Amino acid sequence: MSKNKLYLFIIVACITGFSYLFYSIHYSRSTSFSFCMIKNVTSYPCPACGTTRAIQLLINKNWVASLQMNPFGILVILLMLVMPIWIVYDFLLKKNTFLIGYQKIETVIRTKWIAALLIILVLLNWIWNIKKGL
Repeated sequence: MSKNKLYLFIIVACITGFSYLFYSIHYSRSTSFSFCMIKNVTSYPCPACGTTRAIQLLINKNWVASLQMNPFGILVILLMLVMPIWIVYDFLLKKNTFLIGYQKIETVIRTKWIAALLIILVLLNWIWNIKKGL
């Protein structure tokens, strides 16, 4: 993927994420509708179920409850805050630091034992979500 496509994809993903977060904070309290296709089809939560609620708990400074809801929430909000700022920094200063960092992280994640560890963590989170009844 080219630098421009990667940057555009991440910016659009972050804008979409912030839009959904805004929507969920202000409008979705009165509805039981879920955007999670896995949960809608199977009635079982996906590994990411509860991430939005975890971010909402973080915003309200309830760190422990956020971790209990879904530990992915902390990672997601950090990425959603850092990545757009980093991309704007690159754009304004005509640098490639985000792209270089992304490529290095991608290389590390492709290491078999690290990929296996990350898959195990996602599966454990998924099992935990099912046990919690999210």
